[in-house]
Amino acid sequence: MREATIWRRVLGLGEDTIVESVDYDNERDAVIASVRPRAKKATRKRSHVLACGRCETPAAKFDNGEGRREWRGLDLGECKLYLEADAPRVSCPDHGVTVARVPWARHGSRLSRDMEDTVAWLACRTAKMVLVALLRITWRTVGAVVDRVVAEDRGRKDPFEGLRRIGIDEISYKRGHRYLMVVVDHDTGRLIWVGKGRSKDTLREFFDELGERRCNKIRLVSADAAEFIGDVVSERAKNATLCTDPFHCVKWATEALDEVRREVWNEARRSGQRAHAKELKGCRFALWKNPEDLTDNQNAKLSWIARSNAKLYRAYLLKEQFRQVFRLKGKRGIRLLHQWLAWACRCRIPAFVKLSRKIRKNLPGIEAALKYKLSNAIVESTNTKLRVLARMAYGFKEPDHLIALALLDRGGHCPPLPGRAVETNAA
Repeated sequence: MREATIWRRVLGLGEDTIVESVDYDNERDAVIASVRPRAKKATRKRSHVLACGRCETPAAKFDNGEGRREWRGLDLGECKLYLEADAPRVSCPDHGVTVARVPWARHGSRLSRDMEDTVAWLACRTAKMVLVALLRITWRTVGAVVDRVVAEDRGRKDPFEGLRRIGIDEISYKRGHRYLMVVVDHDTGRLIWVGKGRSKDTLREFFDELGERRCNKIRLVSADAAEFIGDVVSERAKNATLCTDPFHCVKWATEALDEVRREVWNEARRSGQRAHAKELKGCRFALWKNPEDLTDNQNAKLSWIARSNAKLYRAYLLKEQFRQVFRLKGKRGIRLLHQWLAWACRCRIPAFVKLSRKIRKNLPGIEAALKYKLSNAIVESTNTKLRVLARMAYGFKEPDHLIALALLDRGGHCPPLPGRAVETNAA
């Protein structure tokens, strides 16, 4: 095998790149590889060989640019690697005067493509300090790399193609009420869009990107009971049915039960029943937990509540029957839901009477969730991962890098490691 071919393989370069020479810079302790794009066989005119760095369409040469340029590559052993080449500029009909495309790097980057793909892959799988120390780059550089990798992949394929069922939710990523709006594809489990804020305008940005044609193809949307989400969905996705997330509904029932527990506890405390009040305070988890998960001690506490406080035990039964609604689902679940509403509105427990009104207000969405057996579970799972990423991205001043990191990791945009077979990126 010829020396040039060996060096091309060692440096991770493709057939479209020629290695002219390889040298060692003692001062920088780095290997310097002089490279150039391979000329196309169709023509020998340099102007026809060049292409725009942004759109990659053929373009005429404008000038020689600023001379030689360097791109940082993957380390060779203990030495840093730099690729060195001319950087002419071209005149693109769409983008004006810009730097010509090179096959070994993305436009606007000072890192090689292999280097950036490795950075992106590690950003999804390892700690911040490990990545920075291993590749000898700054965390700010990592953010810029992730932005470029995600932008290129999303430009190559339509992330919204085939959307039929989506889940919408918001997540707090920083103190001070800093929120992100996330949209997940129920059918693939991929994170498909992230926006800054939690308002109608934020959600409208997603539907603007989606376009009217694809908006009309959406059939089901799962979300919590936030009114602004329902308003925007009915406004933009007119063929979609909104499904209220069952988890949030059960949470309302649990909160109503805890409100009753606090009322009963305060009554016992004010009446001087200190021992009774102490027992009630220790029953919190026994009331919250699912019956199948109770310990023997917690079962005993429930039995004591049934004997000593009929109001609190009735509230517990209301909570459990409401939870059973979402375990049954379908027509049986809808039937049980209406039975529960008839009981709750007449139970003479203010917290659950109030809850019954809230359920009736959101009844179409809840019935749709039961009918189509759709919840926001996959969205909540994505949010859990995003909270981990938010801690990793703490050094980023703006949320844009965090958004790109989220799409890289959960949106299926993470590239494989250079030289490895293409992986299946789990969203």
